[in-house]
Amino acid sequence: MKDQLYLVRIFALLCLFVLAACTPVTPVAGPAVTAEPATAATTADAPDSSNFPVTVTSCGIETTYEAPPTRAVTMNQAATEIMLALGLEGHMVGTAYLDDEAVLPEWQAAYESVPVIADEYPSQEALFAAEPDFVFAAYRSAFGDEAAGSRTQLAELGINSYLLVTSCEEASLRPAKITFDILFAEIRAIGQIFGVSERAEALITEMQADLDNIRTVVGEVEPPTIFWFDSGDDAPYTGACCGGPAMLIEAAGAENLFADLPGSWADVTWEEVIGRNPQVIVLADATWSTAQEKIDLLNNNPAYASIEAVQEQRFVTIPFGATTYGVRNVEGALTLARGLYPDKFE
Repeated sequence: MKDQLYLVRIFALLCLFVLAACTPVTPVAGPAVTAEPATAATTADAPDSSNFPVTVTSCGIETTYEAPPTRAVTMNQAATEIMLALGLEGHMVGTAYLDDEAVLPEWQAAYESVPVIADEYPSQEALFAAEPDFVFAAYRSAFGDEAAGSRTQLAELGINSYLLVTSCEEASLRPAKITFDILFAEIRAIGQIFGVSERAEALITEMQADLDNIRTVVGEVEPPTIFWFDSGDDAPYTGACCGGPAMLIEAAGAENLFADLPGSWADVTWEEVIGRNPQVIVLADATWSTAQEKIDLLNNNPAYASIEAVQEQRFVTIPFGATTYGVRNVEGALTLARGLYPDKFE
């Protein structure tokens, strides 16, 4: 039966690509997949079925769930960690694409219980081999032609999906500014889909308490100006007014050097960085652009010697994953606050 279902899905997807001129079908909840989850859920993991069916809208696509998904695949670390933080590893049959070297230690054991179906985005063949009934992603690239395929195509194959609102395919559906309240709404939506709303509320309460504690510990301060250095040697890529870095900077009690630029991210020039003279430089640590590589660049080029943060060696390293919308954001804000005000967190 599983082999037949797999072949039907592959054949259906090929038909969709060939018949690209056909009128799109409005996605609806697909039929329930009867296969058992890859990892049996424990009693503690059992969802609350009393609130089903539930209808959830994600980036303009409305889906009704008659029951919680049992064979979820997560694409991107942020989506994976939201699921793990909600104790939903028993409902997962696959995951893919870490931005950092590992998930946070508290979720490592749960992560290791879920098959990794690809180091980056899986092919459609690899995805369908896992027989998912739900695909959850942080970035719209996960639903590209070279990855899972569009969410509409997946729905027509009986595979529901969720995409974080910060990366909606249609730009008008994305929030003008990223906030923790919007993140909490995303966590609530996943909690609804999987019947673990109480768990979602408990997680949100804990995250809000940690944010409140940062503000209490930092107190009234003269906020330092921060240049968020994501990547780029010749033209640095930085956090602008309204994205993840800006949210973390505000939560940590600091001032964004490029808060006047629109959007989440922006390419700037080194002349602008030097002219604005940041007091602190935050270094995003990613596999494709490490914090140490950026430190070497700043320290070895005489042109940057006049920057106050370079003179004082005031660098704070933040894992790249902390800037992606997800449960790591609070940990990222705490790491930043500790780096800015070490005496207050002793």
